[in-house]
Amino acid sequence: MRGLRADRRALAIHAAVNTTSVPYPADSTVQELFAATVRRRPDACAVVGVDRALRYAELDRLADGVAALLRAEGARPGDVVGICADRSPELIIALVAIVKCGCAYLPFDRSWPDERLHGVFLRAACRLVLTDRPAELSGRFPDRRIVPLTRLWHTAAGPGPTTPGRPDDIAYINFTSGSTGQPKGVPITHRAVARLTHGSRYARLDRDTVLLHMAPVHFDAATFEIWGALLCGGTCVLYPATLPRISELGRLLRENRVTVVFLTTALFNVILDEAPEILDTVPTVLTGGEAHSLTHMDRAVRRYGPDKVVSVYGPTECTTFATYHPVRRLDPALPALPIGLPIQNTRLYLVADDRLCAPGEPGEICLAGPGLTPGYLGMPDATRTSFADREIGGVAERLYRTGDRGYLLDDGNVVFQGRLDDQVKINGHRIELGEIAHFLDRHPDVRQCFVTVTADPAGQRSLVAFVVPDGPGCTPQAIRDQLRVRLPEYMVPATIVLRDSLPLSGTGKVDRGSLLAAARS
Repeated sequence: MRGLRADRRALAIHAAVNTTSVPYPADSTVQELFAATVRRRPDACAVVGVDRALRYAELDRLADGVAALLRAEGARPGDVVGICADRSPELIIALVAIVKCGCAYLPFDRSWPDERLHGVFLRAACRLVLTDRPAELSGRFPDRRIVPLTRLWHTAAGPGPTTPGRPDDIAYINFTSGSTGQPKGVPITHRAVARLTHGSRYARLDRDTVLLHMAPVHFDAATFEIWGALLCGGTCVLYPATLPRISELGRLLRENRVTVVFLTTALFNVILDEAPEILDTVPTVLTGGEAHSLTHMDRAVRRYGPDKVVSVYGPTECTTFATYHPVRRLDPALPALPIGLPIQNTRLYLVADDRLCAPGEPGEICLAGPGLTPGYLGMPDATRTSFADREIGGVAERLYRTGDRGYLLDDGNVVFQGRLDDQVKINGHRIELGEIAHFLDRHPDVRQCFVTVTADPAGQRSLVAFVVPDGPGCTPQAIRDQLRVRLPEYMVPATIVLRDSLPLSGTGKVDRGSLLAAARS
């Protein structure tokens, strides 16, 4: 095992930053933690839907029935069960039932192209799918066992299957964008979920917590929104619509007395612009997913006061959140809002050239601790590239190389500086620009392409593709149609610009600045 070089100053500040160990149920599974909550608070409200609320005992009873149904359909411990459903009490029942069976759940979006979904199912060895759209998915995937969620309310109650499992078993799998054209499967363990939800530094999670679940279930923020409530004895309030509406969001926050809400950076900015008053009643507002607008954050601090807004940062590979930064004031000397300090039971290192960085030195943000995924499904080369075993100050660590750049301040807070590669985040979705370019290059009428990100005056970011045609069939609409067959809608560039050539900079790389300037003009 290779060691990381470090001088005394670098070792000292990293030791201070990484004093994050707190007690948490490291040896418990999600189903065990949920069962403990049911025993403690059987009559407490667990889930609030549009027209029905579930107490913990009722949620447990219904999930037992669905778990028995899944077993009858052939689900066995260690299997992967697909889940595709709108936010509803049935969705939560299904997730609890899947983990009760000792299975891992695989959330996905039915709008993903068939080719992509076939690859996801094969990679995860998923043969059983729970869905509220059984007719649609049965037609698209006749080789999968489709179980309709509509049967859940009619499932006979009774003791569910007893599958204690182990904390290192897989609880769920998220798929993220991959630069080779193949999405990466990121399995997350039960221990990693427990690390996220217990002893939390970034928000108060306990029996009095009321959490809003608004993220799509295939987005890793849903892990926090659902299990952050259910494993701590709190209440999970379900946002009813697919897309957020400011008025509806404000009503739900107010009427349900929500105590913690997570908002993507883009949605947070929209709320600050249009209706900042809807967050007045919420004690803790978590926000992240993209670099923050200092203008919006300054307005937030002036309106809400210090510490209410908490900036959070974390890749899927580290189970939703890795760092947090309660916003007290904005330092005019800093170019960006810090992403802060590591959350509980998480360690962070700034590394450059196999050396720990001292304060002020830029390096790659590396993460360690029980929140890390075991590795990418069926992608050993990608796993070896992104994960490394290193000795740091005499201690062995397994590091995840995030590909993000940053530097430490003297107080240990980390300032994010961007990506080392071409991965970006838009509206909370992690996107490899190389994956989009991969499929553009496969278009028979595309000679060259370049994909990047642009922002409007309000700071809203979007994808733009510059394409050099190689045939008469190369039109923006034809390109979009081809991409939609292979990519989710959020990865299809909003703007496609046809050009005679791609300008190069003095270093021989595509001149992104010239392209964007020409597009704007």
